[in-house]
Amino acid sequence: AEHIPGALFFDIDDVKDEMNPLPHMLPSPAVFASKIKKMGIGDGMRVVAYDNEGLYSAARVWWMFRAMGHEDVSVLNGGLPKWKAEGHPVTDEPPPHRSERHFTPRFNAGLVRDINDVKAALAAGSEQVVDARAAARFRGEVTEPRAGLRSGHMPGARNVPYTTLLNDDGTLKTTEELRTIFEQAGVDPTRPITTSCGSGVTAGVLALGLALIGHPDAAVYDGSWTEWGHENSGGDVVTGPA
Repeated sequence: AEHIPGALFFDIDDVKDEMNPLPHMLPSPAVFASKIKKMGIGDGMRVVAYDNEGLYSAARVWWMFRAMGHEDVSVLNGGLPKWKAEGHPVTDEPPPHRSERHFTPRFNAGLVRDINDVKAALAAGSEQVVDARAAARFRGEVTEPRAGLRSGHMPGARNVPYTTLLNDDGTLKTTEELRTIFEQAGVDPTRPITTSCGSGVTAGVLALGLALIGHPDAAVYDGSWTEWGHENSGGDVVTGPA
């Protein structure tokens, strides 16, 4: 219906691991590179991600590019709502065709966690797990929106709902405010962190917030609660506050 003129559509439900039953899981470097090259994105290009919520899935795209070794990627603060509020143009015209470019993936395993990584980290206390879901979901007070998932959180996890990092207009809060939010939740940004959420999307918002306060190495648990919360996952679940 409307987008920034010249913008390309990045579909997280297309650029994904087709063999994994979990939603929009990170694809292999080869599949990611193939999709990105066909979009006309290549080495040496700056990528700016935005979404129509203000800040939501754009942070996932930011993380995906960085996980594939492409560091020249930014997020448009406030996304399409702020762009429109400032009077910038939008269009419903398809973007101009871009010729295929060469994209070299360099997988950064340090930014990605699977369920076994998270289980080991929690058992050893080697990483902090920070959950971006709403507080009521974290505490297990409400039913999960996806059917068949247990309610609650991982033992030892902390809770920083991603919405607490945002202003009313969808922009990120100041670095001082972000730092305070993490500290008040019992998170030490100087120690290793893995972020989690419902399906690996808003965990990216926490990773972005941590990067802005000087800690760009936070990993994302890609399967997140959609995987861990399943009764057959083998992951322990507790309820109540962190």
